[in-house]
Amino acid sequence: MESVLSQPPAYKRVLVKLSGEALMGDMDYGIAPPVMQALAAEIKEVADLGTQVAIVVGGGNIFRGEGLARGGMDRVTGDQMGMLATVINALAIQDAIERIGLSARVQSAIRINEVCEDYIRRRAIRHLEKGRIVVFAAGTGNPFFTTDSAAALRAIEINADLLLKATKVDGIYTADPHKDPTASRYDTITYDDALYKRLGVMDQTALVLCRDNRIRLRVYDMSRPGALLRIVQGDTTIGTLVKD
Repeated sequence: MESVLSQPPAYKRVLVKLSGEALMGDMDYGIAPPVMQALAAEIKEVADLGTQVAIVVGGGNIFRGEGLARGGMDRVTGDQMGMLATVINALAIQDAIERIGLSARVQSAIRINEVCEDYIRRRAIRHLEKGRIVVFAAGTGNPFFTTDSAAALRAIEINADLLLKATKVDGIYTADPHKDPTASRYDTITYDDALYKRLGVMDQTALVLCRDNRIRLRVYDMSRPGALLRIVQGDTTIGTLVKD
């Protein structure tokens, strides 16, 4: 019987969107080392198959600009601070990945050359082709745009075969499953339905970008061991697929 790891990948190149909150684990703030170790191990399993992996990470575990803007801070300043928080998370992910023997690069949408590379599309693709994990930081580099929008944009720019949104729930539901026990999970949904029903999959800008550029999106529970590997191998039973 063929082992799980020996099965060929269904996708050549994927982009994984991680929220900053997902890195906290059970903590109220910051980065949980066990979460980073588990994430790195999952990424390595996928990379060992030969699939090229890019990551976009948020910064909500450290700083959320929109929240402070509601408290009176200038929104542009708050968003710029949030971008810097994503760079911190990206460096932590790079470190965790390199500790288990993989090569990784952080590329930032804002210039911060002392700690990471500038985002250059052709260089990012070259890193991926050489088997390096590329972590995109600082969102799009612009205020008022979320890291969901950055993930959609980068997935389009690097020609990813699949965009994966790692969350704390196992897909997209008709309502918040933590609040409504009768909520049911979608196996598949169209972008138009997700937009019309405002299911909170991603922000509207990100969904429209994905829809208009025919990017497939799968939402899954990142805490489920082996989920990322099985998705990359073509398992369609995990999470929810959003497609055109």
